[in-house]
Amino acid sequence: MFRIIEKRLLAPDIWLMNVEAPRVAKAAQPGQFVIVRGTDDGERIPLTIADYDREKGTVCIVIQAVGASTRKMVALEEGGALADFAGPLGQPSEFIHEDPEALRARRFLFIAGGVGAAPVYPQVKWLHEHGVQVDVIVGARSREMLIITEELRKVAGNLYISTDDGSEGLHGNVTALMKELIDNRGKRYDEVVTIGPMIMMKFVSLATREYGIRTIASLNTLMIDGTGMCGACRVSIGGKMKFACVDGPEFDASLIDFDEAMRRQRMYKTKETVADHRCRIGRGE
Repeated sequence: MFRIIEKRLLAPDIWLMNVEAPRVAKAAQPGQFVIVRGTDDGERIPLTIADYDREKGTVCIVIQAVGASTRKMVALEEGGALADFAGPLGQPSEFIHEDPEALRARRFLFIAGGVGAAPVYPQVKWLHEHGVQVDVIVGARSREMLIITEELRKVAGNLYISTDDGSEGLHGNVTALMKELIDNRGKRYDEVVTIGPMIMMKFVSLATREYGIRTIASLNTLMIDGTGMCGACRVSIGGKMKFACVDGPEFDASLIDFDEAMRRQRMYKTKETVADHRCRIGRGE
């Protein structure tokens, strides 16, 4: 069992949990994820790591209650425990393997939408700790749906915000804000990393292509099993089949077939609301 050290509400239906998982914390890297089960008979849910503390042995996850299983999970209280917490899984962000000196010469922009701000945070934090200052755009439907902004403000060179309703920051979407920064504020970027809703990442990718900016997108929302066994997260990358969970979750956005990925994402929409789902993986049923 994995004890919940901290639990707090970030926004309506979005919860942060700090979980005691020393072995995962020791090996975790930005960009990776964990597979979580709230109860012994619960569904396996892949969640991107939102932070980790090797000394305390804790890993932070952010959960959006959108289906039956995630609602059961967020009902667990501080001091309680999660049944399973497996990881870290997936490939870490590619920049962690690069020379920090070379990274400092590059201009990064991170673009997060909704709960995508959570997995963006450990990447920006890692770069900050290695002397790399980056810009960050966070977008949400409204001010009350913005998350992790104060944490990001501490580690980002500049933090920019956009909201669909104009309640905070630019009145518009993240793509419009990125274009505003480049076209009207003199910003120049060598690389963009975008994490958020699939449709948002598609349009960020289309926009950055116009500027010739290399772009990385995370397909973490496609994952189910997390080990490549189920094949549910198959995606076309440059015309080749890849698995988001083992080959990613981050890929060159210019090579992603976003339309195919969105069709695959919709395949399981009805299953997400089934309240009596029971995970049968590994049970021989």
